[in-house]
Amino acid sequence: MTDGSALKALEPLKIPSMADTVFEELHQQILSLELPPGTKVSEIEVARALGISRQPVRDAFFRLSQLGFLLIRPQRATVITKISEAAVLKAKFVRIALEMACWKAAIELITDAEIEDLEGILQEQEAAVQANDQKLFHTLDDDFHRRICEIAGHGYVWSMIKEQKAHMDRVRFISLTIGAARKAYDDHIELIDALRARDKAQLEATLTEHLGRIEFILGQIRAEKPEYFQE
Repeated sequence: MTDGSALKALEPLKIPSMADTVFEELHQQILSLELPPGTKVSEIEVARALGISRQPVRDAFFRLSQLGFLLIRPQRATVITKISEAAVLKAKFVRIALEMACWKAAIELITDAEIEDLEGILQEQEAAVQANDQKLFHTLDDDFHRRICEIAGHGYVWSMIKEQKAHMDRVRFISLTIGAARKAYDDHIELIDALRARDKAQLEATLTEHLGRIEFILGQIRAEKPEYFQE
């Protein structure tokens, strides 16, 4: 007869709340520009469309505002924020600093099995590029970079990066419609090669170019879609 002690080590299952579900749905629609910058949104209308009460919608709205996606103003309409160029450049600086540290740690620690795991993500990315599936590629891109933080032993860093990069994410998503997915995929191949060869110089050069490219993309998209950006 077992005393059941082994079960005590199990983590409880996390069941998404209704607010989580609303948050994920709105987050995806904002990111993919189904809800473009400047769009007015209403707690009442979202709750009615989803057939739920206003409280989980209110909670989701607050979380989105904390990320910088929503501007909530008392007695005025809530709107999807326009993209802040300053916020994108701030996120670029933070992301390069934090991720560079993680990649440098990962190159010392990574195993062959972990490299194979990353290559599996890249195979899925290649399929997403071939299918022109922007949403899937964006998700896999985040998975790839998050995994490096975990391999480095600093998985919490990815949460810190996510808090900073809401405005950057919309620019990244738009860029996937103009051919940047293929270039990002090629960069990932070079990064894996550098990890396998334990080539720190190549790793740093490739990652700096990879993450820094957002500044060029920002100018290109702002010229094409000025209505999406803050004055």
